[in-house]
Amino acid sequence: MFHKLEEVEAHFQDLEVRLNSPDSAKDPYQFQKLSKEHSNLIPLVTAYREYRKLKQAFVHNEEMIREDSGELRQMAQEDNASLVDEIALLEKKLKVLLLPKDPNDDKNIMIEIRPAAGGDEAGIFVGDLFKMYSKFAEKNRWSVEVMDAAPNDVGGFKEVVMMIRGDKVYSQMKHESGVHRVQRVPKTETQGRIHTSTVTVAVLPEAEDVEVTIDPNELRIDVFRSSGPGGQSVNTTDSAVRIVHIPTNLVVVCRDEKSQHKNKAKALKILKTRILDQKQHEQHSKIAQERLSQVGTGDRSEKVRTYNYPQGRVTDHRIGVTIHQLDAYMNGDIGGLITQLSAHYETEALKAQTSG
Repeated sequence: MFHKLEEVEAHFQDLEVRLNSPDSAKDPYQFQKLSKEHSNLIPLVTAYREYRKLKQAFVHNEEMIREDSGELRQMAQEDNASLVDEIALLEKKLKVLLLPKDPNDDKNIMIEIRPAAGGDEAGIFVGDLFKMYSKFAEKNRWSVEVMDAAPNDVGGFKEVVMMIRGDKVYSQMKHESGVHRVQRVPKTETQGRIHTSTVTVAVLPEAEDVEVTIDPNELRIDVFRSSGPGGQSVNTTDSAVRIVHIPTNLVVVCRDEKSQHKNKAKALKILKTRILDQKQHEQHSKIAQERLSQVGTGDRSEKVRTYNYPQGRVTDHRIGVTIHQLDAYMNGDIGGLITQLSAHYETEALKAQTSG
């Protein structure tokens, strides 16, 4: 591990030299790339330098303990007793920081929320999750853009697609993908019976233009008039856009804007993100066994969480954690559980790395 850390520090110093070179500003794209790499290494290099400083202090104290028999020896022993714990914590931190980095962690995300089982109640819960994620984004000062929303007849949604932009959004939100189950008495239930419904959540890293190129000749684009709940016309012009990507048969519909041009732009953004996700999923499938041993399958068909309203609790089934503050959770206070999920998967990855 320490040989690797020395290599990382040397590379970090090289990046600093290159960034300070007068020639670096001549290529803005390259400068941005180097700056990002340099910034990503700061936590690791800072922790390594602090670790090295503590180790040097520990060795110095050991020398004093061997050579001195008076008060200085006792001070050195007390100092080393506390240094042992600090060094152990830093070692653990360094191991986590050295784990292979998910290349998508720094990206913005697109979240697609859709009803699964449960009819109208599932559609209503789609809206609840949309509000929950929007409020969490607001707490983190991330921006939210609705890419597409298809309302149903009872105040819920057939589908919501939202873009969230901010600092390292994917790294925090990637474990939200999966089947979310809700247990509660629906507003439409007259006999007070608890229903169980499910909603699917897909978290996709935003595709950058350099990652996905779409040939216009491989697209079939249709325009139509958007309609809202009950079939009433939302727009008086054919502003809604449907795009079919012929090679993959992916279909994207955007009807949220009154402008056909804006809907088309949003649809293309969604399409690029889905194509990137499909490509990455295919790559992940090739190394599925290795990935399974590290962090589980992450498959979207897995039930990841239950929201039980009568008991006022949220349970994440992957880590066996239950939170008895459902109201606060649905109001966007989901950061604590996200932190626990990240810690869980880091621990699993460390175990896999050690066993490997």
